[in-house]
Amino acid sequence: MNQKKVTFADIAEYTNFSKTTISRYFNNPDSLTLANQEKIGQALEHLGYQENKLAKVLANGKSEFVGVIVPNLYLHYYSEMLNQILKSYQDNNYKFLVFVGDQEKETEQKYIQELLAYKIEGLIVLSHTIPSKELAAYNIPVVTIERESEYVCGVTTDNYMGAVQATSLLIKNNCDVLIHINAFFPENSPACGRIQGFQDICTERKIPYEIIRKDFGSSYEDIYKQLKLIFTELENKYPGQKKGVFLSNDTYANTLLNLIIQKYGRLPDTYRIVGFDNSPIASEAIVPITTVGQQIDKIAHTALDLLVLQMDEMKKRRPKPMKEPIHKQVTPVFLRRDTTE
Repeated sequence: MNQKKVTFADIAEYTNFSKTTISRYFNNPDSLTLANQEKIGQALEHLGYQENKLAKVLANGKSEFVGVIVPNLYLHYYSEMLNQILKSYQDNNYKFLVFVGDQEKETEQKYIQELLAYKIEGLIVLSHTIPSKELAAYNIPVVTIERESEYVCGVTTDNYMGAVQATSLLIKNNCDVLIHINAFFPENSPACGRIQGFQDICTERKIPYEIIRKDFGSSYEDIYKQLKLIFTELENKYPGQKKGVFLSNDTYANTLLNLIIQKYGRLPDTYRIVGFDNSPIASEAIVPITTVGQQIDKIAHTALDLLVLQMDEMKKRRPKPMKEPIHKQVTPVFLRRDTTE
C-alpha cells in the first residue's frame, strides 16, 4: 500500500536512458532497438512498474480497445463467436466493447460513433446492415465475419461446400423430399452459398426439394413461432414422406427438433435434420444434431489475427495502408450425429 510509485525518471535513472527514450518505449516502441526495448522491459519488471492505462490513452490516443458489433445474441452462433473473440484477450491483451445492433442500420451507425469516441483501435463486425464500403470509410482497421466484405478484410466459411455436404447426406438418408429453411439476407452475403449449394445438388440428383425463407424476427420467441408454422406446413404438405430438412443454423435446427419431439415423443423416421454452425446447442440437443461445423474458434482467431495485423501497422511511425483487403475462407467440418442415419 505504501510502495512508492515508479516514475519515468526512476526508469531513466535505472537504465541510464533519457526520459524521452523511456517515453518512446511506451508510445513508439518500434523507434528503439530490440536490445534497448528489452533492457527497459527488464527494468520495468525489476522496479515493479505499474502502467497508468488512462495516462497512456491520453498521451498517444491508443486505447487497446476493439469494438464488436453483433446483430443479436439469441442465435447460438453469434453468442459462441463472441465467446471465442473475448477469450482472445489472453493472447493479444485487447479489451472489447460489444454492441448488439438488432439489425438496425441507424442504431449500429450510432454505436460505431460511440466506439470511435472511445478511441477504439479496431472494429469487428458480424452484422449485415452497414455496407463494407461505408465501414472502410471510418479509416480504422476493420474485419468482418460471415458477411459482405468487398472493401474491408473478412473471414467466412465455405458455405457452398457445407451445403453440398449437408444435402448429399440427406440424399444418402433416402429422403423423399428435401427442404432448406433460411432467413432473408442481402444477396451478396456469403450465406447465399448455403442456398445455392443445396439447390445445385438437388437439381443435379433430380431430388424433389423446397426452399423456405422467412423473416424469423428478433427474438427466440419469434423463431419458435415461425418454425411452428413451417412444421405444420410440412406435416400437411408431405404426410408420410421422409423429409430431409437442412436448416441454416443450429438454433433453427434445435427448435424444429423440439417441435417434432413435442408431437411424436421422439424423432420419427419421417424426419432427418441437419443444421449449420456446430454451436454448442447442436451437440447438447435432446437428440444430438448433425451439423456443418463452421470451426467458430478458428474463424474468431483468424479474424483477430487479421485485425491485429492492421492495428500493429497503424502503430508504426509510417504505416503503410493495405493495397487491398485480405479475405480468408475457413473450410467447414461436417459432423454426423443422431438426427441423420
